[in-house]
Amino acid sequence: MIDIAIIGAGPAGLTAAIYGARAGFQVTVFEELIYGGQITNTPEVENYPAMPGISGAQFSMQLYEQAVSLGAAVEFSQVEQADLAGQVKRLTAGGREYEARSVIIANGVKRRPLGVAGEEKFTGRGISYCATCDGSFFKGKDTMVVGGGNTALEDALYLANLARTVYLVHRREEFRGEEALVRKVKERENIRLCLGQVVAALEGEEKLSGVRLKNVVTGEEAFHAVEGLFVAIGLMPQNERFAGQLILEGGYIAAGEDTRTNLEGVFAAGDTRTKTLRQLVTATADGAMAATQCALYLQSK
Repeated sequence: MIDIAIIGAGPAGLTAAIYGARAGFQVTVFEELIYGGQITNTPEVENYPAMPGISGAQFSMQLYEQAVSLGAAVEFSQVEQADLAGQVKRLTAGGREYEARSVIIANGVKRRPLGVAGEEKFTGRGISYCATCDGSFFKGKDTMVVGGGNTALEDALYLANLARTVYLVHRREEFRGEEALVRKVKERENIRLCLGQVVAALEGEEKLSGVRLKNVVTGEEAFHAVEGLFVAIGLMPQNERFAGQLILEGGYIAAGEDTRTNLEGVFAAGDTRTKTLRQLVTATADGAMAATQCALYLQSK
């Protein structure tokens, strides 16, 4: 019987594992891909207190190693099913069944697709959702980033060091990202801003060869010959498997700052829950809170 089962090995899940293990509980973390979550794709973390300049990959590795050194177990398998009602929670992962006294859901979010015809065809053939993963393939080439938040700004800055030109496309006239990032983007000569525009069409044969943009006010269209298109237009929760058990709001798990859900013994931490700020620092804070609330719950039984 697992004391604390954690779904997701991102910053929230691994922080929860650290706090749970330190409290003396048996902790198992389930992760379907790789530990660290989306922060592993960030080349330089600039807004985490007292750790300026650390890479997302290094941050993730240190977090993972700390959790494991304290005794947390990590199972690299996807949780396909979860019966969260009752005092004993039942999870199915990798074809095996597990029982747990409590569950922390920290499965994060995934990138939102453009929803433009041809996107699936060109994914991996010019379209990417991770600049740090695939940016090196476009060294010296013309590229485009779509989005107006921090991720899009960071992607544009990263690509500017590799690509010949980076077109940064945003449907509004102002960016939603941090002003410090906006300022850096505007200072880079090879980043060209395409504000008030959206992707109207994707062109190419076997690989992407260009993108047609449309002005949201005039409807005028313009073609840009680019070989790489990086999509950073937002995030989507992945909580369909919990529907009917947990209360969802816009796909996110309804949980407050105490991370408690509508089910006893079930907690939600990080980007997966309803919150106004989804950042690395709030993810780790959620993980600490969720594990602490778990400990209180388990001690009361």
